[in-house]
Amino acid sequence: MRKILTYIPIILLLISAKSQDPEEKLVAKEDMKKKVAEYKEVQLTSDMKYLSANQKIMLTYLIQAAEIMDGLFWKQAYGDKNELLSRIADKNLKKYVEINYGPWDRLNGNASFIKGIGPKPKGAQFYPIDMKEEEFQELNDDSNKSSLYTLIKRNEEGKLKVVPYSEEYQEELKKASLLLERAAKVAEDKGFQDYLIKRSRDLLKDDYKESDRAWMSMKDNYVDVVIGPIENYEDQLYNYKAAFEAYVLIKDIDWSKKLEKYTSFLGELQEGLPVPMEYKQESPGSESDLNAYDVIYYAGDCNAGSKTIAINLPNDEEIQLEKGTRRLQLKNAMKAKFDEILVPISKVLIDESQQKHITFDAFFANTMFHEVAHGLGIKKTIDGTSTVRKALKDKSSAIEEGKADILGLYMVTELSKKGELKGGELMDYYVTFLAGIFRSSRFGSSSAHGQANMIRFNYFKERNAFSFDQASGTYKVNFEEFQEAMTELSAELLILQGNGDYEAVVSLFDNYGMVKDDLSTSLNKVNSMGIPKDIVFKQGASVLGLE
Repeated sequence: MRKILTYIPIILLLISAKSQDPEEKLVAKEDMKKKVAEYKEVQLTSDMKYLSANQKIMLTYLIQAAEIMDGLFWKQAYGDKNELLSRIADKNLKKYVEINYGPWDRLNGNASFIKGIGPKPKGAQFYPIDMKEEEFQELNDDSNKSSLYTLIKRNEEGKLKVVPYSEEYQEELKKASLLLERAAKVAEDKGFQDYLIKRSRDLLKDDYKESDRAWMSMKDNYVDVVIGPIENYEDQLYNYKAAFEAYVLIKDIDWSKKLEKYTSFLGELQEGLPVPMEYKQESPGSESDLNAYDVIYYAGDCNAGSKTIAINLPNDEEIQLEKGTRRLQLKNAMKAKFDEILVPISKVLIDESQQKHITFDAFFANTMFHEVAHGLGIKKTIDGTSTVRKALKDKSSAIEEGKADILGLYMVTELSKKGELKGGELMDYYVTFLAGIFRSSRFGSSSAHGQANMIRFNYFKERNAFSFDQASGTYKVNFEEFQEAMTELSAELLILQGNGDYEAVVSLFDNYGMVKDDLSTSLNKVNSMGIPKDIVFKQGASVLGLE
């Protein structure tokens, strides 16, 4: 059986569906028209009048390279995309499979929505489906088995082996590398050209440090692209493996200028974190920056299920300490979520007297400082034996997202006290933050962001940070208690990370990381109103008029 699984991974999960359906067509478990309607379609565009002819040519190459990343993510998340889609006749079922990059609902705990298909493997396609924990631990190639850029497969004898991405996906990565080289030839910004050349090379060698450094050094480029194996959310077995994705971006110059000053506060904010000195001993890199962008193409991991609206990269801890990170706010996608989802939710669940505090500026700032907060705290455990990511294993992503959410709000509070945050009052940020918990909790327990929101909701409720009116079914922020809970949770998460205490983190999730009856009732109320859970994109070169 092990040898068979080496060659036919997830397709074995479909055998039971084939035997049940004489026409060999896959059938939905529920009404897919309603499920597709949970995603509001948004067209991704930007003002193209400032682009030169060369920049428009460059965008077509970047979008083509992004499309390759999309295909690679399908392989990592599910397997054979075409085999799956060819067996689906219903257009709504096919659409929902495409939204989720497979037959598992990413906003419903990865539950299967196709008859005869079982649960999603926690390790996706990064590991053999039948791999046992002891096998992985006994794998001799210790230096590479937990690498971000390797797969674990079986050899002809059924034994585990480590396979680099550059070998497994060689054909696709060569094509993507060539497209980045072509884009570099017409790039007008020298820094961006240097990054594209280095990224094209790094795709073929499973080492992204050189291109990450080049990406951090760019300051004046108008067009940008994030591309490669980046985040490790898809690996819910160990959180080791990076998934392929891409964003193609155009900078919003005016909004970016508004954000420039905040990076100068990073050192001061790090020093002021509400934890003992050993938990804030690292210094954020000095080359960090903040910018706003229109995103014109999503591909792969970032496009699966709930859509990312801000980026904080690179993830490499060494480069973060050396150079910092870049925070990219995806303003057009963010505005779509605010208008189509957050505002309607607030009208249902936020007390009428506080609905005036729901503002896009507050939503933008909370999201932005979430990304800034990823760069604060520490990346290595205080005993120096491990990175936080490796120490906290499968819980590392969720605990990091939780830290960034709450610490971002803490930073908003501190900057407001200093008079450095303009536009709106502090209550705007708190009430918009509370509404945001309901928005992100709908992402479900399979999402790191969703889990983080459940912890925060239950923690805040326990400390009376908000009140709930049973008659109206609405919530109201209690200002002082909200601030206290925010500071306490910030400290608790930073200390858990610094200690690298996996068991303590598991205990936190067991106590707070679930949807309890009151939150479930509120979310059901929102769902009954037909408010979208997330957005899906109409995108591509033709949408932008580049074809």
